[in-house]
Amino acid sequence: MSIAEQLISAGKELSCEVDRLHFAEPTTHIYNPLSYAWNAHEAYIQKWGNSHKKVLFMGMNPGPFGMAQTGIPFGEIQHVRDWIGVHTLVGKPKKEHPKRLIEGFDCPRSEVSGQRLWGFFKEQFPSAEEFFKSHYVLNYCPLVFMETSGRNRTPDKLPVEESNELYRLCDKHLLSVAKILQVEWVIGVGVFAEERAKSALKEIPSIKFGRILHPSPASPAANKGWGEKALVQLNALGVWE
Repeated sequence: MSIAEQLISAGKELSCEVDRLHFAEPTTHIYNPLSYAWNAHEAYIQKWGNSHKKVLFMGMNPGPFGMAQTGIPFGEIQHVRDWIGVHTLVGKPKKEHPKRLIEGFDCPRSEVSGQRLWGFFKEQFPSAEEFFKSHYVLNYCPLVFMETSGRNRTPDKLPVEESNELYRLCDKHLLSVAKILQVEWVIGVGVFAEERAKSALKEIPSIKFGRILHPSPASPAANKGWGEKALVQLNALGVWE
C-alpha cells in the first residue's frame, strides 16, 4: 500500500472504533467528521499525505467551525479551499445540535485557530506544496463533544472512565501515523497535544517533541502576535534549522 493508502486505512479504523464509544451527560452530542466529512478528509490525505514527513503538527480535536465543517484539521474554510486545495460536499452527523449545524464549506463562521495556524504556514512557505513536502497536520482526537447548550467540551474535560478508552484508540492511531510518515518531530499545538504525543509515542525514541502556543482566541497570549511567538518557539526547538 502507498503511504496515503495506509493513512486512509488507519483513519477509517479510528473512525469506526471511536463511533463505538459511549459518553454520558453533560456530553449530549458527538460529531465525528471522519465519518460525515470523510470525503474531504480522504482528499486531504490523498493530496498531501503520500510522502514521508519531517514534522507532524498535532492539535487536540476538531473545532466546531473548522474540522467539524470541513473534515480537515484546523480546517478554516478559506484556507482549506484556497490554499490546501480541498473542497467537497460534506454530510451531516447522525444527531445534530440545533446551535451547531454542519453546513460544510457553506458555513459562514470562521475558525480563528485554523485561520491563524494555516495563515502562519502560508506566510512561512511559498506554497502548500513546499509546506507539505516535509510537514503534515493532524488532530489527536477526531471527535467533537458538545453539551446541551451547544457549548464545546474538550477531551481533557471528560471523566477518566470515558477518556481512558478514547485515549487508547487515539494513541494507537497516532503511533500508526508516526510510523507510516516516519516523522522526526511531533509538535503539539498546545500543552495537551504535546503531552498526549509523548505518551503515545514513547516506544519510538528517535522522535523529538515540542509545542507551540495554541492559536485559540480563548488564550489571551495568542491574541497578540501569535505567529511571531510560534516562530520563536519553533526556532528555539531547532525544527526549522
